[in-house]
Amino acid sequence: MTADGWYRDPADRRVREDTPDLDVISLGRRVRHLRKRRGMTLDQVSAAVGTAPSQLSLIENGKREPRLSLLRALATTLDVTLDDLLGAEPPSRRAALEIALEKAQRGPLYQSLGLPTIRVGPRTSTEVLEAIVGLQSALERQLEEQIATPEEARRANTELRAEMRRRDNYFPAIEQEAGALLDAVEYTGGPLSQHVIADIARHLDFTLHHVGNLPHSTRSVTDLKNRRIYLPRGNAEGHDPRSVLLQALGHHVLGHGTPSDYGEFLRQRVETNYFAAALLLPEAATVSFLQRAKAARELAVEDIRDAFAVSYETAAHRFTNLATHHLGIPLHFQKVHRSGIIYKAYENDGVSFPADHTGAIEGQPVCRYWTSREVFDVSDQFSAFNQYTDTPAGTYWCTARTEHSAGGLFSLSIGLPYAHVKWFRGRETTARSVSRCPDPDCCRRPPSALAETWAGQAWPSARAHSHLMAALPPGAFPGVDETEVYEFLQTQAER
Repeated sequence: MTADGWYRDPADRRVREDTPDLDVISLGRRVRHLRKRRGMTLDQVSAAVGTAPSQLSLIENGKREPRLSLLRALATTLDVTLDDLLGAEPPSRRAALEIALEKAQRGPLYQSLGLPTIRVGPRTSTEVLEAIVGLQSALERQLEEQIATPEEARRANTELRAEMRRRDNYFPAIEQEAGALLDAVEYTGGPLSQHVIADIARHLDFTLHHVGNLPHSTRSVTDLKNRRIYLPRGNAEGHDPRSVLLQALGHHVLGHGTPSDYGEFLRQRVETNYFAAALLLPEAATVSFLQRAKAARELAVEDIRDAFAVSYETAAHRFTNLATHHLGIPLHFQKVHRSGIIYKAYENDGVSFPADHTGAIEGQPVCRYWTSREVFDVSDQFSAFNQYTDTPAGTYWCTARTEHSAGGLFSLSIGLPYAHVKWFRGRETTARSVSRCPDPDCCRRPPSALAETWAGQAWPSARAHSHLMAALPPGAFPGVDETEVYEFLQTQAER
């Protein structure tokens, strides 16, 4: 091999090209394992392959990459094929531990700690290796959790939203699970009552317990050991108690395990929300309702809300699940705070949402001329507000309502391209606006007259949102105090 890392022998070069990620540490441990299995010393093997014992020692310690000719000689001497010698799997559990430890010690984390190098010999017990490698893995996980920023959450959310778009936000497997449960409890129609939901819980062999001391960071706690679900007394934080219980059951029905990262945690939340909505607004009944409304050209989210006794937000979410798959209507959904910041969003209709460099929509300010912003200034807050908005991506019709929650006042809007407005009640609206976003002169920059008057003369004191710079909460379930949860379960179990 030359100084720049290339081989003079063309055959050796082909091996380098075919195995560009050759793991010299794993190769070295495999050579050592095979040598000892044949009962040969370093001197004996080095003499057989025509190299110095010191060179062979460097190879076994993963500090030198051998030439192809030497690899072939080693394979012959150790009575294995070249493929066996270059295999990716460690030859034994101990070898795997030695490889893991060696790689860890060469990594930046171990080196940054200033710890001495551990020399592994025949007398180093496997238990010691297990402990050291386990500690290294635990430390890496802990540090990864500590450095996880909101950007990780945004990226995970962006990836999940892309999948939802590809599926038109329709998940047939979850629909089937919900339908099977409804059949099992002989649901016959109408809004899903507390009694039917209790039947679903009993069918799944869970008992329900309403308590006043539920851990503050939770909506519910499921005791899988004793098959109990603990729920808050009353309607905590304005959440529909039916949804809270159904989401808890959803984790069990959908086979969720402890999430390994934020992306999986977020996916589980989306799936359990979908599961709860699929029970509260069963597919067959809801689709039948929507098809009748479409035929009459009277589609309206508030009618879905009233027919199934759910919140406007739940009805709007459920409409996104079913409208494209069953009615052929592309659409978008937004939940926007009074400040103009997007909290939730979904689209498969080509609308142009504001996004950051990662593609994340949540946390971005929405155009002040969109229906989701204009609705806050409408005097009639009882009726749905409908508006046409001309955008660079085309004309969209949107319908919106406002709802109060623990986080403040939000708008909830459903929008769709002009070609599909003919199916909706409220299409006759004369309200119309024009959005030129993402052109910054649309609404990101102040009008020139105001800027000339006030530029340099105003100094607002902004609200400091420290959580935007903080790391994600640690733990398998972000934001949940696991110690508090375990102490709560222990107290309940001892009663």
